Formats: sequence, C-alpha cells, structure tokens
Amino acid sequence: MIRLFDLSLQLNGFPIKKAKAELNKIVHFSEEEYNSFLENKKNEIVDFHLKNNNFYKELVGNTTFKNWEDLPILNKQNLQKPLEERLSKGYSQKNIYLNKTSGSSGTPFVFAKDKYAHALTWSSIIMRFGWFRIDFNHSFQARFYGIPLDFIGYKKERFKDFLTHRFRFPVFDLSDEILEKFLQKFKTKKFDYINGYTSSIVFFAKYLENKNIVLNEICPTLKACFVTSEMLFDSDKKLLEKQFGIPIIREYGASELDLIAFENLEGEWQINSETLFVEILDENNNVLPYGEEGKIVITSLFNKAHPFIRYEIGDIGILDKKSTPQKPILKKLIGRTNDVAILPSGKKSPGLTFYYVTKSIIEDDGNVKEFIIKQTKIDAFEIEYVAEKELVSEQIQKIKGAIDLYLEPNLNFTFTRKSVLERSNSGKLKQFQSYL
Repeated sequence: MIRLFDLSLQLNGFPIKKAKAELNKIVHFSEEEYNSFLENKKNEIVDFHLKNNNFYKELVGNTTFKNWEDLPILNKQNLQKPLEERLSKGYSQKNIYLNKTSGSSGTPFVFAKDKYAHALTWSSIIMRFGWFRIDFNHSFQARFYGIPLDFIGYKKERFKDFLTHRFRFPVFDLSDEILEKFLQKFKTKKFDYINGYTSSIVFFAKYLENKNIVLNEICPTLKACFVTSEMLFDSDKKLLEKQFGIPIIREYGASELDLIAFENLEGEWQINSETLFVEILDENNNVLPYGEEGKIVITSLFNKAHPFIRYEIGDIGILDKKSTPQKPILKKLIGRTNDVAILPSGKKSPGLTFYYVTKSIIEDDGNVKEFIIKQTKIDAFEIEYVAEKELVSEQIQKIKGAIDLYLEPNLNFTFTRKSVLERSNSGKLKQFQSYL
C-alpha cells in the first residue's frame, strides 16, 4: 500500500526517512548517551546561531557563551520584526518551512523551520501517535478543527485532508442540527481516531450524553481520541471516556516549536526530549527544581533556520519530581502567563481558576453546554454561556459563593446567554480573557 502521508512529506522536501532514523537512534540512547547528546546539541545549536544569525547574535550581545544560564530568554516581543531579519545565513523562503502562530498568546508572528527540523517534528508526532496504534499513512482521522473560509484556503486545506487521510468537522457552528450531521458521519465512516480542539470535542460529547449514545458503539473502528490546543479538565476527560468509550490522550504543542508533551501509555504527560529541551524558570529567570511551578522555556535543538533558544512560550507549568533529563514529565499545565486575573486585593490568580470554580457549578444540571469568562474591570467579570435555558438566581448565587470562597469576595458578575460563543479564526475557544 502507498504510504501517501510519508510520500507527501518527501515530495515537499522534508526528509522524513532520515528524520525517522535519527529519532529512532535518540530514543534508544542509554542515559549516559542521552546526557552527552543533550549537552552537545545545546552547545551546537547556540554556536550555530551565534555564527550564522545576526538577530540572535544581537540578542546575546556576544559571539561566544560560557554558561547556559547566562543566555538571554527569547520572548515573543523579540520576534515582532520581519522574518528576513531573523533567518540564519543560507536560509530564505525557498528552503524553509514557513508558518505563523495562531495568536492565542496575543502576540502572533511568522516563523521558520529548516526542512530537516520540520521532518523531525513530524517523526516525533508519528512515533507518539504510533503508541496508540495510529498510523498516519493508513488510519482515518475525524478532525475537529477550524478551516479557512476563503475559497483558495478552503480548497488547499481540503486537499491536505485528502493527502493525510482525514475527514474534517469544522467547529465554527456547533448547533444541534450540525452535531447531528457529525453523528451521522460516525455511523457511516470507519474512523480510527479523533483529533482536534478540546472544547469542540467536549461539546460533541455533551451532545452524545444528552442522546444517551456511546460513540464507539456506533463507530467500533475508533481506537483513541487526541485533544489539543485548549485545557482538558479532569471532569471533561471522564465525560469523553464515558461517551466515546476509547482512551483520551492529551497533546501539548506549539506550531513554532514541535510537539511539546504527549500522554504516554502510562497516563503520564511525557515531554518531547528528543528534539526539545524544556526548562521551568522563576520570575527572575532562575531554573527551578522539579516539582515547582514556573514559566515554561523551551529550546529547539535542531532548528537552524530560526533560533528558538530559551524561548518563553507564554505558559506556566510544573515538571514532575520523578522527571529525568531523558524522560521529563509535565505534571501540570496551569495556563498562559497572560491569562492572569488581577483582583482588587492585589491578588493575582490564573484566569482558569475562575473557569474551573465556575465550571464545577455551572454544568451540574447539564443545561450549560459551554461558557467563557471575560474580565472587563478589576472587579468586574462577564460570563457568556450557551444553554437551553437561562441560569436561575440560585445557580448564580452558588457561583458567586464559590468564587468568594476560592478567590475573594465583592467581585461583580454579569451573565449573558448566547446561542453561540465567539471562536478565534482558527476555531479555538479562549476560556478566560482579560481586557485590563
């Protein structure tokens, strides 16, 4: 059988065979071999960019370095300049993989990878999906994603869907009528796995729950569901497992880097240590020990076209105490650094705390399908929600009581029922937004 996925990568100039061979070699290193590999790759990528990338040389302020910890932290504001000024010598738009971030961090930018680095990204993804018996060349994907709505962008994305053996369920309209059409597709097509945005997949699961349907009973070929791009709460994971009847796997990645973490067969959120080096830093950019919460900073070990060295991705997380350099485990992903609620008392709280506290109450009766929280003033929040009927005062008082208890009292809330929530152009749902 033709390996169409691998072939399409190869034809686009991404050396997938070579990348798969290198990745396989790295995965089988002994602990000692891996530690040596990691130090060599860190030194090699920094040396390369100091010699071949004026943008990075200017950022570092030197052409040599002694200590890793002395290297500057690269942030998204640093990248707000034309790509041509950030590319390494020998690289142009003709020999790179070019893309742009979604802007979910509030700071979108265009980025580049050299073609070998991008082939390694795909090798890493292919290997991890393979843990769950998914083969991109043959397995049929049910894809819950956005899609460009302009004619050329739409056709291009549909062609990519054909090449990568996937059927797309656009997530911009999640009305009951559309969800029923989704359900009918699962009855007639032999999907192997589901992949897509967490909020949309959870929304579909709630629809199935209301209809008392378990998905793999009507689509028995389903093996697994992979959720990405948005937070997956424990209660939602239980709902997905119940309504889909298959393993639910969390994925965490960034388009400009790679797949960052992927849930392994033991249920651990295993960091990609083959192509990335992940650090957790405090506010003063000091490296924190395993088990402590801080900002996630990532180095791309192979990308020569563009430096991503000690790059602050904009997320907060904790590495498990049982982590090792060869097998780091992401214990918790807390949210984005810019999604922080600042309260009248001066307290700072991750915005997802509001979402989490509210979620435990607002969804109790199954009426509310999804919601978002917006901070409009230091003491004022708007909750927009999709539901069959308005929230009653008893539910609103319960929410206010929980927030008084977990956060602080005297915060003002308005509740607005909507028929549909606004999603980004890519189809993602931003669960908490601060407008301060």
